[in-house]
Amino acid sequence: MSDLAFVPHAAPLLSGVLLGRRKRFFADVRLESGESVVAHCVNTGRMEGLLTPGRRVFVSRARPGRKLAYTWELLELDTGLVGVNTIMANRLVRAVLEARVLRGLRRFSELSAEYPYGERSRVDFRLATPRREHFIEVKNCHLVYPDGAAYFPDAPSERAVRHLEELTRVVESGRSASVLFTVQRTDARRVRPSDVHDPTFAAAARLAARAGVGFRALAIRPTELGYRVLAELPVDLAPYDVAPVRRFRDALTAAP
Repeated sequence: MSDLAFVPHAAPLLSGVLLGRRKRFFADVRLESGESVVAHCVNTGRMEGLLTPGRRVFVSRARPGRKLAYTWELLELDTGLVGVNTIMANRLVRAVLEARVLRGLRRFSELSAEYPYGERSRVDFRLATPRREHFIEVKNCHLVYPDGAAYFPDAPSERAVRHLEELTRVVESGRSASVLFTVQRTDARRVRPSDVHDPTFAAAARLAARAGVGFRALAIRPTELGYRVLAELPVDLAPYDVAPVRRFRDALTAAP
């Protein structure tokens, strides 16, 4: 089966070793040349399990004039590469939407990004026809536990909860909406809301689904050349026993 889409990196990647992350925005990296540089870390979340010094990473050169000359793009785990540049999530979804390969999201005459709606929010994408509007909120999910599930979020997110509440109001007004998770790694078999990291979000996701908000996910394989959007992953919103997930979290956060 062919990939849904391929999105190349905007610039060639340089390999190095992660020395650490500072103040969330700064990643210290030693390049293969031996030069130590500071790269912009776009993902400002906890990045649970991804910040171990000594891991192989890939960075790109930024456009001239930017304060930080590099951007942290990829991280190598034993299971493969992980995309850590969260800006790529919307670019990947846009490529898939423009390719018109997702069931139920192929027929539209307008594709708008950052469309204002709700209270103080902008939806990532709005698809429209003369008779229909569909709103899409993109969420990047990078946390995968040994049970094969990708969990979102990895920390409490009031903003993500607000988005779900506003999407719920969208469907209650007669329009349609969905949440689309991007999983920039290939060791996940499904996506779950994290009752351990943010039970408020998990509850809001289940309420939104009952109201008619759709939940979908994309499996993505990062490579040194770009990103292959492989296929859809199932999203499992059913309640689950949180004890094993807590143990996964505790083991990962306790690791050196």
